[in-house]
Amino acid sequence: MAERGCPLEAVPLPAEVRESLAELELELSEGDITQKGYEKKRAKLLARCAPLIQGVDPSLQVENRILGPAQASAPAPKQSKPRPSNARDERFRSDVHTEAVQAALAKYKERKMPMPSKRRSVLTHASVEAYTPPDLHSAPPDVTTGLVLRQPAYGERPQTASARGVPRGCRGSVLETAGGVPVSSRVSSKIQQLLNTLKRPKRPPLKEFFVDDFEELLEVQQPDPNQPKPEGSQMAVLRGEPLAEGSWPPSLLAALQQWGTTQPKAPCLTALDTAGKAVYTLTYGKLWSRSLKLAYTLLNKLTNKNEPLLKPGDRVALVFPNSDPVMFMVAFYGCLLAELVPVPIEVPLTRKDAGSQQVGFLLGSCGISLALTTDACQKGLPKAQTGEVVTFKGWPPLTWLVIDGKHLTKPPKDWQPAVQDAGPQTAYIEYKTSKEGSMVGVAVSHASLLAQCQALTQACGYSEAETLTNVLDFKRDAGLWHGVLTSILNRIHVVSIPYALMKANPLSWIQKVCVYKAQAALVKSRDMHWSLLAQRGQRDVSLSSLRLLIVADGANPWSISSCDAFLNVFQARGLRPEVICPCASSPEALTVAIRRPPDLGGPPPRRAVLSMSGLSHGVIRVDAEEKLSVLTVQDVGQVMPGANVCIVKVEGTPHLCKTDEVGEICVDSSATATAYYGLLGITKNVFETVPVTAGGAPVSDRPFTRTGLLGFIGPDDLVFVVGKLDGLMVVGFRRHNADDVVATALAVEPMKFVYRGRIAVFSVTVLHDDRIVLVAEQRPDASEEDSFQWMSRVLQAIDSIHQVGVYCLALVPANTLPKAPLGGIHVSETKQRFLEGMLHPCNVLMCPHTCVTNLPKPRQKQPEVGPASMIVGNLVAGKRIAQASGRELSHLEDSDQARKFLFLPDVLQWRAHTTPEHPLFLLLNAKGTVTSTATCVQLHKKAERVAAALMEKARLNAGAHVALVYPPGVDLIAAFYGCLYCGCVPVTVRPPHPQNLTTTLPTVKMIVEVSKSACVLTTQAIMRLLRSKEAAATVDARTWPTILDTDDIPKKKVASIFRPPSPDVLAYLDFSVSTTGILAGVKMSHAATSALCRSIKLQCELYPSRQIAICLDPYCGLGFALWCLCSVYSGHQSVLVPPPELETNVSLWLWAVSQYRARVTFCSYSVMEMCARGLGAQTAALRMKGVNLSCVRTCMVVAEERPRIALTQSFSKLFRDLGLPARAVSTTFGCRVNVAICLQGTAGPDPTTVYVDMRALRHDRVRLVERGSPHSLPLTESGKILPGVKVIIAHTETRGPLGDSHLGEIWVSSPHNATGYYTVYGEEGLHADHFSARLSFGDTQTVWARTGFLGFLRRTELTDASGERHDALYVVGSLDETLELRGMRYHPIDIETSVIRAHRSIAECAVFTWTNLLVVVVELDGLEQDALDLVALVTNVVLEEHHLVVGVVVIVDPGVIPINSRGEKQRMHLRDGFLADQLDPIYVAYNM
Repeated sequence: MAERGCPLEAVPLPAEVRESLAELELELSEGDITQKGYEKKRAKLLARCAPLIQGVDPSLQVENRILGPAQASAPAPKQSKPRPSNARDERFRSDVHTEAVQAALAKYKERKMPMPSKRRSVLTHASVEAYTPPDLHSAPPDVTTGLVLRQPAYGERPQTASARGVPRGCRGSVLETAGGVPVSSRVSSKIQQLLNTLKRPKRPPLKEFFVDDFEELLEVQQPDPNQPKPEGSQMAVLRGEPLAEGSWPPSLLAALQQWGTTQPKAPCLTALDTAGKAVYTLTYGKLWSRSLKLAYTLLNKLTNKNEPLLKPGDRVALVFPNSDPVMFMVAFYGCLLAELVPVPIEVPLTRKDAGSQQVGFLLGSCGISLALTTDACQKGLPKAQTGEVVTFKGWPPLTWLVIDGKHLTKPPKDWQPAVQDAGPQTAYIEYKTSKEGSMVGVAVSHASLLAQCQALTQACGYSEAETLTNVLDFKRDAGLWHGVLTSILNRIHVVSIPYALMKANPLSWIQKVCVYKAQAALVKSRDMHWSLLAQRGQRDVSLSSLRLLIVADGANPWSISSCDAFLNVFQARGLRPEVICPCASSPEALTVAIRRPPDLGGPPPRRAVLSMSGLSHGVIRVDAEEKLSVLTVQDVGQVMPGANVCIVKVEGTPHLCKTDEVGEICVDSSATATAYYGLLGITKNVFETVPVTAGGAPVSDRPFTRTGLLGFIGPDDLVFVVGKLDGLMVVGFRRHNADDVVATALAVEPMKFVYRGRIAVFSVTVLHDDRIVLVAEQRPDASEEDSFQWMSRVLQAIDSIHQVGVYCLALVPANTLPKAPLGGIHVSETKQRFLEGMLHPCNVLMCPHTCVTNLPKPRQKQPEVGPASMIVGNLVAGKRIAQASGRELSHLEDSDQARKFLFLPDVLQWRAHTTPEHPLFLLLNAKGTVTSTATCVQLHKKAERVAAALMEKARLNAGAHVALVYPPGVDLIAAFYGCLYCGCVPVTVRPPHPQNLTTTLPTVKMIVEVSKSACVLTTQAIMRLLRSKEAAATVDARTWPTILDTDDIPKKKVASIFRPPSPDVLAYLDFSVSTTGILAGVKMSHAATSALCRSIKLQCELYPSRQIAICLDPYCGLGFALWCLCSVYSGHQSVLVPPPELETNVSLWLWAVSQYRARVTFCSYSVMEMCARGLGAQTAALRMKGVNLSCVRTCMVVAEERPRIALTQSFSKLFRDLGLPARAVSTTFGCRVNVAICLQGTAGPDPTTVYVDMRALRHDRVRLVERGSPHSLPLTESGKILPGVKVIIAHTETRGPLGDSHLGEIWVSSPHNATGYYTVYGEEGLHADHFSARLSFGDTQTVWARTGFLGFLRRTELTDASGERHDALYVVGSLDETLELRGMRYHPIDIETSVIRAHRSIAECAVFTWTNLLVVVVELDGLEQDALDLVALVTNVVLEEHHLVVGVVVIVDPGVIPINSRGEKQRMHLRDGFLADQLDPIYVAYNM
């Protein structure tokens, strides 16, 4: 890439040339052409384009290929003002030569990347006409497509975002997914594109087997055996010329005193305003007198409680703007005369400047309490209400002293400061910002100060009364050393050019060189570049007076093109080539090397064309062949006089490098800084390095100072610098320089899309390796598509030229990156914002697939161990077989009532006869008032009326199915028993939501159809709703079966109540939609129903005298059983709290529990979450209202999932103040095949919590670890196993029994198992054996039901009621929802928990896979402009904690992730919504 020139805009190759290049590439890859032939043809093709590159001297092009196109005679840009650039701009002066990048990109021409999609305003871009409905036949007939089975009740979220407005148009093209299923959606086509780009992932070859199940070892990348290695001999220490013994003054202050008294009229410093006019010229006499005045004031006029405020050696902050060099110089020398230590810092503009806290750390560590400033600057600082200057973030309290003349006191005639000889005490402290953003103070002693000035005078040949124009910041670095310090030693006249003037007129410095006939100028390469852009039409400038043009950032690899281009243009105007003097410096070593003009004995300048690949391995290879990836660097001259220099290895012991090896430059000189102020540890590492030879012998008895510059010593003892330690990024084993990467990015036609000077490159550590991040400011006029194309090309160019992948490329809106002083980008602050999710990009492209090559090896599935071997292995290992059971039922018969009344209808009749007035149900409304009650006899009579209506009006026979569509209430219970009384089979169905008929009504219709219901029983209001016009738009009213409303049916008795001929007759059907989106109805026989009630009664000790509070949905599962069955069986009173009522009164449930003194209460996770969120801050108010929860013995959460420990614990803590016992909250476990497997109950040991290794779980192993250990996952027991229930853990594939150290499927055997599926909608074949599974080995006789949940059993130290040791069942998650990735089993909830922790704006998250890609959907609870911050954070956290690469990140509005009535995420619904493009996402990012 030698040819990194400085194109103002990369010149694209003509289309036909690019096509020919691509064809050539293809021929080469297919072996149709030899390498040599390919190179010949390619050179010919590119030679044709040579005329495109105008304005370049052909000889230059041939010799060194440095100049880029359009450099030498760049046409003036249209706008009169050049764009401001920045302090790190030095690196942009030689962008990758266009040809290099274009050729690199030609290779990639065919690869298409899917573009991220970003939401525009929905209404402006889509219309109803443009909307194509999703293809309803694109998937198996499972309830998730087309007919959407969503039931948004209270706390539920609508599944589609249709409420937002018009749905978005789908693109018409139909693609086929991996399974050959056509999918008509934009999202799918993008994913398909993405899949195509991922077909050849860059991964090292896999080893044979995944060896260790527990320790997921990251792939340790092996060094490439063919990588270049240094072959030279060991270097020798390079010694600079000796410092000339001359008549130097004893100190800098002595020089100032000498000139101030003998040459008071000599000009010292001229300050310019923003128009370029000289505002003020400070003479040496004035400087001396004003410095004296300040020194006197500081020492004698500042007191604190009659003590002097300052004593010699105290540090003082100097806060001066870049436009006021005069006041700065007075302050600096005033401090030195008063024996105080000046610490120049930047002027803080706002309370929260980038890096403000670090400046505060510097001020604090230096113990600074006083800040000097000017009147104008002080007025501009932000003020508090008192009128005082505000305390900036992280700063110590400061006293501000204004040092304009009127505020100072004239010293008495006889007062003279002590002008001492230069000694080892600190003279001044310069701030330095490290790569991480921390700020340290570099202390320079008086002796070093003088030595530096002497060395610069000798190296630059300064003589008395010369003129120097200075464009640099005079507060630090070369601007301070030349323009404020060395100038005084030589009575030089400095003309200081402020940054604001350079922005307004980039030629100002050249004009001032002409006007003042300056002999020396001090610039950075960006100043040369700016003046090139602005020089057209300036005929009258002459640079013939210059004998020295010092390029302060000449060490930067990209300064070379600026130097060349500048010389090319200005040689005609008197600039001599030997005048250009690049130099290298660092805060710690001050000036390291500077090129001398020949008249001062300098050798001719040199340049090196180095192989980028060699440099990345730390070796120097001159590369003439490969034109694409080379770096051209110029020398930075010779070592400073009086200094010794060597190159040492960057890491580990500072061994001397070989002659062809890149290392860190170290300097031993009396002119280096002495320490990091107040930081002894790092001072020793940097300022007291002892380089050693290969044999371990020190090379010198004096310590060296590390400069932080990477380089080597070239021919003629010239120093070459190839980068800075701060910009070094180590990826794998290779080192890359941030500036090089920036330059490559800039060669990709940057002017259209991004601002040249506003690019930051840094590395972040993800998964134990550095990953490269590139952030740029996007132009406001760049379109989304263009920017994305530009980003894709940048990735490809960097990949091709540096052979390294970019992990993340982000574009932010213009002017939003944090600025460093004088315009540059504050890189460490940018990195900090990136890591904290505060960058707010407008475009993001992540490429983890190509970058992350050190993932653990995918697990290779071993040939399955047979079930018999598994048992034997467990026995040998001393592991017990994982099985457990609840108490035996036969010992627990409480009375012969259970035998006498086998069927629930009989029990209800018996209760109506024996205890007619005993209240069974109380229903509460939102206000807490009882809206309806039912005693035994009332319920019996209501049921009789319903039975009569069914027989007479609907003319149903026994065995007919009846759908009960009721709101939660007593009517539902009465209708249920009415059906049993006449032998019909009830099916409870959640009523449609009046506000959301389009999504809820099809579900009702579907259940009615699938269950083959002959009649619908409901209320008048719902019947009107079903027959309304609104409903007719979704479901034709004529297709419903008979609809009966039970609100006012006549009082009638039935002649005889139906008695089932056998206990196995069907009692009711339980229909529900699983979290995987499958609708199924299970059959419950009379025997199972009674057994279920009996088990719950025994476990929870339910008697007629008890009251329990239920806040659950009554439509399926355990919620239905508790609501409709248990009270009738056990006789206890149930206080019914319908969950929808909590939407208007959150405290209703807790109030009811307290009011009715319920010992036992049941709720769902959504209810618990509503209470925790809505009442967390109101516990005091609830206590005032008399809410007291001390009566609760057990509060059980009914769910079909892993217990949510965080929620139950926070609920317990929040309501502890209301008397809720610490151990009351527990969970239950049930599923379709058995609605109640575990319930905590009132007796028995408390639930136990264990911590398991999450990595072991991925391999289906259970490994207990200590709390707080890495990768630990807390799991709590899901309640106690019910009486009569047996549980075993079986292998999901071999169906053999497992030991208790394995994760397997929970199988259950009990009298209240359901008897089978009535129907499974969609996947009948898969579920055939769910109810009648048998073990393949061991006890092969018992019939088990498969729950579809993974879990494990553990024998605890606790004892249960029977005195046996207690077996705890831990549920880990649903088998259907697990994700098989990289040969391991992941549980979505674990990934989601990590993601939710990644950023405070993530409200909820759900993950699923699609064709091997992990898709993460996050709900953004914040501003839309923050959405893209989440992409990188989500990708990082999943990589770090789960070793998975996220394929797609979808950012949506709160409430888009569908949740069912139990509070469980419906991930499959979400997946279908995503594939059908119905989520209306804010942003979809496709990770490459």
